[in-house]
Amino acid sequence: MKFKKDKYRKSRGNYSRLLNLYCRVCHKNIMSYQKDGAGNLRRVYLDRIFLPKILTNLQNKPLNKIRRLICSNCKEELGTPYIYKKENRKAYKIYQDSLIKKVGKLKN
Repeated sequence: MKFKKDKYRKSRGNYSRLLNLYCRVCHKNIMSYQKDGAGNLRRVYLDRIFLPKILTNLQNKPLNKIRRLICSNCKEELGTPYIYKKENRKAYKIYQDSLIKKVGKLKN
């Protein structure tokens, strides 16, 4: 796994970190995600999800074929797929305080 280095990362100050995101209700690991830039986590871009495999490469699917982000353990709804118009990128709009984030380490 390596960080993606593209125009989106560069526009956010060339700063990235790996976040492990957990369900706020049951604390199950939901995904590993590359967060570019500073600030709050309001959306999760589909092309930045590393794990699990079921959530990777969703950016290649049509928006109406992408399911809501739901915890597989407790069935809590965590986010909704949409297109972030400013950058024309597919993302999950994360519900406020639905995820716990912990900074992870990249393993090569």
